[in-house]
Amino acid sequence: MMLKSLSLSLNFSRVKIRSNRPPFAGPETARHIPSANPKSKRHPLVSLLAPSHLRWGILRRPVALFRFSNRIHSREMTSNAEEGRSYARRDQLLKIQSEVQKRWEAHKIFEADAGSKPPKKGEKFFGNFPYPYMNGLLHLGHAFTVSKLEFGAAYHRLRGCNVLLPFAFHCTGMPIKASADKLAREVELYGNPPVFPSVQEDSKTEGPDENESEEGNVVAPDKFKSKRSKAAAKSGGYKSQWDIMRSFGLSDDEIAKFQDPYHWLSYFPPLAKEDLKAFGLGCDWRRSFITTDMNPFYDSFVRWQMKKLKDMGKIVKDMRYTIYSPLDGQPCADHDRASGEGVQPQDYVLIKMEVLPPFRTKLKALEGRRVYLAAATLRPETMYGQTNAWVLPDGEYGAFEINEADVFIVTYRAALNLAYQNLSRVPEKPTCLLELSGHDLIGLPLRSPLAFNEVIYSLPMLTILTDKGTGIVTSVPSDSPDDYMALNDLKLKPALRSKFGVKDEWVLPFEVIPIINIPEFGDKSAEKVCVDLKIKSQNDKEKLAEAKKLTYLKGFTDGTMLVGDFKGVKVQEAKPLIRNKLLESGDAVLYSEPEKKVMSRSGDECVVALTDQWYITYGEAEWKKKAEDCLANMNLYCKETRNGFEHTLSWLNQWACSRSFGLGTRLPWDEQFLVESLSDSTLYMAFYTIAHLLQGADMYGSDHSSVKPEQMTDDVWDHVFCGGPLPKTDIPVSLLNKMKQEFEYWYPFDLRVSGKDLIQNHLTFCIYNHTALLPEHHWPRGFRCNGHLMLNSEKMSKSTGNFRTLRQAIEEFSSDATRFSLADAGDGMDDANFVFETANAAILRLTKELAWMEEVLAAESTLRVEPPTTYADLVFANEINIAVKSTEQHYNDFMFRDALKSGFYDLQAARDEYRFSCGAGGMNRDLLWRFMDVQTRLIAPICPHYAEHVWTNILKKDGFVVNAGWPLYDAPDLTRKIANKYLQDSIVLMRKLLQKQASGPKKAKKGAAIPVAEENKLTIGLIYVNEQFDGWKEECLRILQSKFDGDRRAFAPDQEILEALKQSAVGQAANFKQIQKLCMPFLKFKKDEALSVGPQALDLKLPFGEIQVLQDNSELIKRQLGLEHVEILSASDNVARSKAGKTARVHEKRIFTNPELDWLSVIPA
Repeated sequence: MMLKSLSLSLNFSRVKIRSNRPPFAGPETARHIPSANPKSKRHPLVSLLAPSHLRWGILRRPVALFRFSNRIHSREMTSNAEEGRSYARRDQLLKIQSEVQKRWEAHKIFEADAGSKPPKKGEKFFGNFPYPYMNGLLHLGHAFTVSKLEFGAAYHRLRGCNVLLPFAFHCTGMPIKASADKLAREVELYGNPPVFPSVQEDSKTEGPDENESEEGNVVAPDKFKSKRSKAAAKSGGYKSQWDIMRSFGLSDDEIAKFQDPYHWLSYFPPLAKEDLKAFGLGCDWRRSFITTDMNPFYDSFVRWQMKKLKDMGKIVKDMRYTIYSPLDGQPCADHDRASGEGVQPQDYVLIKMEVLPPFRTKLKALEGRRVYLAAATLRPETMYGQTNAWVLPDGEYGAFEINEADVFIVTYRAALNLAYQNLSRVPEKPTCLLELSGHDLIGLPLRSPLAFNEVIYSLPMLTILTDKGTGIVTSVPSDSPDDYMALNDLKLKPALRSKFGVKDEWVLPFEVIPIINIPEFGDKSAEKVCVDLKIKSQNDKEKLAEAKKLTYLKGFTDGTMLVGDFKGVKVQEAKPLIRNKLLESGDAVLYSEPEKKVMSRSGDECVVALTDQWYITYGEAEWKKKAEDCLANMNLYCKETRNGFEHTLSWLNQWACSRSFGLGTRLPWDEQFLVESLSDSTLYMAFYTIAHLLQGADMYGSDHSSVKPEQMTDDVWDHVFCGGPLPKTDIPVSLLNKMKQEFEYWYPFDLRVSGKDLIQNHLTFCIYNHTALLPEHHWPRGFRCNGHLMLNSEKMSKSTGNFRTLRQAIEEFSSDATRFSLADAGDGMDDANFVFETANAAILRLTKELAWMEEVLAAESTLRVEPPTTYADLVFANEINIAVKSTEQHYNDFMFRDALKSGFYDLQAARDEYRFSCGAGGMNRDLLWRFMDVQTRLIAPICPHYAEHVWTNILKKDGFVVNAGWPLYDAPDLTRKIANKYLQDSIVLMRKLLQKQASGPKKAKKGAAIPVAEENKLTIGLIYVNEQFDGWKEECLRILQSKFDGDRRAFAPDQEILEALKQSAVGQAANFKQIQKLCMPFLKFKKDEALSVGPQALDLKLPFGEIQVLQDNSELIKRQLGLEHVEILSASDNVARSKAGKTARVHEKRIFTNPELDWLSVIPA
């Protein structure tokens, strides 16, 4: 018979796991995970799960083909494509969810009370979440952040901790009041229900561009189409408040009630509570409350807090610049804004550039007044070098009356800001004496403060932005690259001067004036950097931006003044002195405007106003030091979060804490003002600890308690929270002691979970207030911040339809599948991604796992009942231990995506591998029961309804899985894990090469089977193993061993390693260039492995016997490869080598790249 053999040469370092296994009867394997696309937001596991409905024939809801009705409790679908679809699996999870939640509620499983003794470390966990604003329904963005707290709290509850997770609802501020007032205005204008103008009427009113493209209204087929009318789209996106309320599923009769702002408070919080219960939130709802004076207990708490801060001198009244809504007539804090959260006032020096008479053309109307071009600058120290002023030729300007004598020429936007800063003859109302264009201003002779040129002229510049500053710009070409290039353009281009009517004498005589010396850039920094970067004109924006980046900061930090009263002084020292000189002389005034555009929730663009306001003195030196000390001892889970807090503490200053409009608590000492919404929400975590004792489980604080709101005096609050003396009160001492016990037991809170956008305000305010009002041992212990949530890799947006409320997601996927996808969405500060495909795949996985477990129990009598002793048993038991340990670490680190992978995906993959490895011998009963127990506990924090069902109805265990305890485990055997990986990877490669030999030289069509002649069928495999690295691989490992620093766990530089290789025996070989191509990837692999697992990765032998591993699993190898007989032989045994016959000589000539499995011969029977 003709000998057919296969030679196998492996490079273990480059092995990639592949699965060519047939599908199993039970749940599909998730072990073999394809590489993730680094540009994709999708989890790498999704690629595996996506096609599962095709493989298994499961009919699931196609997310690209349906639309919600937007009714709060409706599941009605509108797409005909869904007809005939089966939702049995989803409905099975919904049924389980409902049953489990009833059991939880009946047993009050999430209610938590303080112990009689102070808790030891790890005995209690108190976590909380910034209460959401109640002007609508909760959405998946809320659920994503809540899930981080929920998963973490559930993990601690599972471990046996006493867990408190309370939840409240925020109603303070102006959004609700503004929306209610908007409804009232719509009813007043258009009737009840309102009959709004038709599309045609709107079109005439708004006067849209007839040629406007309709492309903006096109949406992708898998998105809801926006309900905006064309008229609405063309009128800037306005949507009536009435239509917004209709989108919540409300009838017109119901909507009319929302003209009363307090109706919002009674309507939306109960709905939010209902949705969170459906989500499975492990909340102690007895402690829930709403804010504002509608809850008298919380109102009393906030009044006490504010009085306490004022008595400590931390609230003062002062004139300050603040972001302000002209429409609302009050400051506009972050949570009052529709856009521009975090934007602060930007302060400028407004240079008064006097227009010299006689006035010409339009300006003649201003004769007798002092007229100034007012230019806003951040660099007053450069005013010595002015050569001209710049105006935008097509810009719209006005001459605005500042006082009886002075007139400023600026844009209307700047004039409005000035009017709110006491720089208008009529306060808060700009008075425009004359409308002007930029063309009207070109060529005006000016006298400008500090300028060495007695007269300069206003000239055209094409790149001025009128949404920043005043639209008037001073020109200092010595230090501003923009100015240098614009002036250069006018000098070198007569046609440009002619186009704008610029006379030569306004431009040509003016040369660059050196005013500041900057190391590396000299006395004329702008000229040098423009030449160096080869900038050609003022329109070269990218290069000009680079030029400014190179010179501006360096000019401030390293520059030295060459002229003026402060000649020889460093710029950073001279700057404030020159600023004060300009202000004191009256040649300039202070001016402020928002850093970026800010829109209030009432719909107007905000300005900066100089207001007489109550401020909290954040940033005060001693208080700031306390806040920094608190932050230093907090667990923030990632460096990026800490950097955000440190940056905020570096700039945060006085904060306006009062408002005159909206809902909330009145300032106790000045009741014309309300406490603003970011100032009544900084200490309320303490209120949670006693809320149930005050309110009797009523979130509104109605008359359900033995305590009356008026009994909660300042002395009582001081006693409970600040260790004050026993107050004189008719509240029973036993109740006072209970309040104090609850607070002392639960505080400090262990964790607050929030979106990263609250670092710059709410979370930092929380630190400040705790350090001011509570002793150090009650300061916060941890914050965990996350990014925003995308849906299917796109921004979540109501206008595009890429949006889900929490209720919609639960109805569409079930709570557990929603939670599963939220856990998979991501854990860092970057934006996360909720993928519908993942949620649908979770439905399939969870329900199939239920079916598999039921099948196992039904066939329990067929399982092995002996102690786990086989190789497969020991590997599976080890994988369970590894899963428990790694999942425990991931939960501790609040890395829930990783916990899902190790505690569910990896564990299931190990189970699938075990099932296949057991073969005819069958699986071990005890191991399978342990697997089901462990997997149920590990997934419980993420999918608690599913886990509870398994625990009670399948495993028939007592109690509840949510507090069943963390599974016990033995120390993982890493050597056994490495050995098993070696085995599985070797089988995969053997199969590939066997298939290649069986196919012969012919190339088959994709997916087609290769016919094999019966007489040539390969049935006997001879596997040769070399158990030690040798040759060039041995040389490479010895070099790496010598270049590895075990203490630092680091290698010498790559160049040093390469040089050592060249000097070695391998490097001196004639065929080194050929061998080097093999050495380099091997060196990289072994370096990475050593950095990961330690120096043992550089050993010449693996930490287990390869021949023994392969022999122990010869039956598995035969089954996997379809062979009748397999022999495991030593490559160093000449007798064994002779069995391969002529094939052996072929192998001896090859450069083997792997010591473990040297070669394989496969022959026919």
